[in-house]
Amino acid sequence: MVNLNPLLRELIVRAVQLGALDRRIPAQKRLIAVIRDELAALTSVQLQLPLPNDPRAVRLAELVRDAGELPPLGRLLRQAGASRRTMERLFRAETAMSLGQWLRREKLLEGLRRMAAGDTVAAVALDLGYSSPSAFISMFRRELGETPRRYLDG
Repeated sequence: MVNLNPLLRELIVRAVQLGALDRRIPAQKRLIAVIRDELAALTSVQLQLPLPNDPRAVRLAELVRDAGELPPLGRLLRQAGASRRTMERLFRAETAMSLGQWLRREKLLEGLRRMAAGDTVAAVALDLGYSSPSAFISMFRRELGETPRRYLDG
């Protein structure tokens, strides 16, 4: 899975409209080149969430997963027995993600599970602690390249 940026999406739409592209046609040759450049710059997105090994980080991950609405991070860190700095270091070393990235991905996956089960975007967004559905949709689009509805419909 990759994050598809808006430019690449529109380039693909244009290429589909044109049909088979021909390198002998200058405009199509340029289109092919830009598409190749954009494809080379894509970043992959894992929809799985790597788990840490350190007992404190594992405890934090369990607390986050077991929480309905995410309590303040400071409280979770105290319950897990580590400072923010220590937890950042552990998550980077053991999951190749910052703590913030890991937490966003956990929320994203929980949101996907719930929306696939029929919950509305609004309910999921508010339950996961976002200030509004649009804030959740914005995060979702940044992470997966499209809105929740388009992602689930696709």
